[in-house]
Amino acid sequence: IPLWFHLPRSCYKTISRHFSAPVAGAIPSAKQQYVPTTGTYPKGFFATGIHVGVKPSNTQFPDLALIASDTPCSAAAVFTKNIFQAAPVTVSREILQKRSGKGIRAIVINSGCANAVTGRGGLEDSMSMARAVDGCFANTGSLSSFSEPSRTLVMSTGVIGQRLPISIILSAIPQAYTSLSSSHSSWLLASRAICTTDTFPKILSTTFSLPSSPGVNYSLAGMTKGAGMIHPNMATLLGILATDAPIPESILSCLLKSAVDQSFHAISIDGDMSTNDTVAFLANGAAGGNPVTSLDTRDGQVMLEVLTSFAQQLSHLVVRDGEGATKFVKVKVINSPSLPDAKQIASTIAKSLLVKTALYGKDANWGRIICAIGHTEGVGADTVAPNKTSVSFVPQDGSNPLKLLVNGEPETVDEVRAAKILDQEDLEILVDLGGGKDGTGTEESSYWTCDLSHEYVTINADYRT
Repeated sequence: IPLWFHLPRSCYKTISRHFSAPVAGAIPSAKQQYVPTTGTYPKGFFATGIHVGVKPSNTQFPDLALIASDTPCSAAAVFTKNIFQAAPVTVSREILQKRSGKGIRAIVINSGCANAVTGRGGLEDSMSMARAVDGCFANTGSLSSFSEPSRTLVMSTGVIGQRLPISIILSAIPQAYTSLSSSHSSWLLASRAICTTDTFPKILSTTFSLPSSPGVNYSLAGMTKGAGMIHPNMATLLGILATDAPIPESILSCLLKSAVDQSFHAISIDGDMSTNDTVAFLANGAAGGNPVTSLDTRDGQVMLEVLTSFAQQLSHLVVRDGEGATKFVKVKVINSPSLPDAKQIASTIAKSLLVKTALYGKDANWGRIICAIGHTEGVGADTVAPNKTSVSFVPQDGSNPLKLLVNGEPETVDEVRAAKILDQEDLEILVDLGGGKDGTGTEESSYWTCDLSHEYVTINADYRT
């Protein structure tokens, strides 16, 4: 494993579990399978990650990432709904609004400091990062003027309430620009540079085709970071998606919002929404072919299916790397009278501390699941009928579900089999609402979460140190 993959985790002083980074900082063996060794990246996009030293304790690992296109891109982003929005969120939103989602060339990201709740100075720092990248393009003659809105989006992640060491970041941006590359190793460096408490870099790439341009091979790449403070509702989670397909900015925004609603908006690690959550999507059209003109066309439908599936896979890596997590859990609610109610119930179960600790303890305590269903806020009065509600554990090895509650009646649980199911890393909790009180509901929704361990407390008890 390359040296820059190693993550210093001084917080692990006494506790070491199978799915967590050991004291030496290497990627846990169980998670190495999620780090790709090759990739297929979109034409015209380049990436890199370099060491700056944003956090004084980081003396060698990449902490500044840059992703850029050699031609202007359509761009869209979704941002946190936390009231205390970080400076880069405010700046990037303003840039997108002023440019109407057109002409974006790059995204610059630092880890080690969130630049959140930092006042006017923090806003100036984020804008200066954007302008520094613009300056690199200007020096190549590819940017017309600094009088126009910036062409660079900005993201930051790390400790809240501290100012960026902006001078060293600005001085390093030209170095990042000159080291941009389309190679897999460079994209991997960029994904490593945005990590904080993550135990592995999260990056994926894929290829696809669109019906109206069957001879064109398109690529889609994405990276994300996050292991704690994860309960997005865009809204510390960041995501960057890039494709060489020709997608206008108006369509891009609709695609992203729909895909995020079924992926990054459907995960939870600890129920806390970050001040910095941002997922951005860039499309430069470098591969050619016919533009995606509408979501109602076959091209639009296929593009949405590709993007949604890809975003789900990427967001699931965040859950698998949850701070101290030992389990990856899908919560699926079916036969609900309404889709919003199904999602709200799944979300409530996914963020229940009692459910999550029971999963960590390998305890088939289904009463905690029922409790979460019963106190879910905002659902319709006819959504949950206790005498029609069923709960099961669904093993991921293909064996039969373990029924815990059937139509409101408790089953005699095979505790030995339950223990074996809960000993696995992957698990599905299936809640069947039986159609609600009138029995006609058919909507379903899924949420992905993890368990809650002692190690989560250890990590977050001395996060700032």
